[in-house]
Amino acid sequence: MKLVTFSVNGRRSVGVVRENGIVDVTEGGAMEMLLAEGAEGMARAHRAAVAGIPVSLDSVQLHAPVTRPAKFLAIAANYQSHIDEVLANNPAYVPPASQRWFTKLPSCINGPYDPILMPPEGRELDYEAELAIVIGQRCRRVSERDAASVIAGFTVCNDVSVRDWQRRSPTIMLGKSFDTHGPLGPWLVTPDEVGDPHALRITCTVNGQTRQDGSTSEMIDNCYAQIAYLSTVCTLEPGDVIATGTPFGTGAAMKPPGLLQPGDVVRCEVERIGAIEATVQAETVAAQA
Repeated sequence: MKLVTFSVNGRRSVGVVRENGIVDVTEGGAMEMLLAEGAEGMARAHRAAVAGIPVSLDSVQLHAPVTRPAKFLAIAANYQSHIDEVLANNPAYVPPASQRWFTKLPSCINGPYDPILMPPEGRELDYEAELAIVIGQRCRRVSERDAASVIAGFTVCNDVSVRDWQRRSPTIMLGKSFDTHGPLGPWLVTPDEVGDPHALRITCTVNGQTRQDGSTSEMIDNCYAQIAYLSTVCTLEPGDVIATGTPFGTGAAMKPPGLLQPGDVVRCEVERIGAIEATVQAETVAAQA
């Protein structure tokens, strides 16, 4: 199934995408609530999708499939091609010896087609196309062997980064968490429709020009290893988002740098899942008295 968070006439619901539109399967509520129901919730959504009357995709507004997860976690330096491009610009960079994680604050989450705001306080706005995992059940200390069983589905993420703010702190959290800098979508695709999550083409274009073109097969630590590592430390909960890393081609690593500017159109796509697209806009800040 393809599960979406959408609104019609200001009313927000969770739905299932069918060939001829979207069927409301929650009558209000949030994706996190549906996921918390586990297999029973998925079965209920499937039944409702089959029996329900769809509304046209053109008549709805799509939001991030998960809008307020308890955790939005992202792995750094998980593609060798990305490590190589960082090293080419900064030979002093030391690649992580183990999985290196940071938090994107959930308030940064943005819809799949909503504008990305360039804050006046930052100069170096960048993109990172990523496959994101959405957790489907509460779990702790999950083995790699069992990790697939706790995944509700996958979505597309743009790990938007303000590089100058990223360099200000070793945790890099602030440079990854400006409002609107966590676009997700366009929907959550259940694992049965995705197949092997480690065999998906992942691309990013800026104004139609290809910047990133890689494969999730390049991951150093695959999706299941990431879940096992994280769940050693903390309980993962339904709706938690895990961004799994980005391949070669980020703007900061280009020569000259290809950083984003207002007016740029950024499209991130993952095979068998879909694409998200946003226009960069300068953020307007009201004058303070």
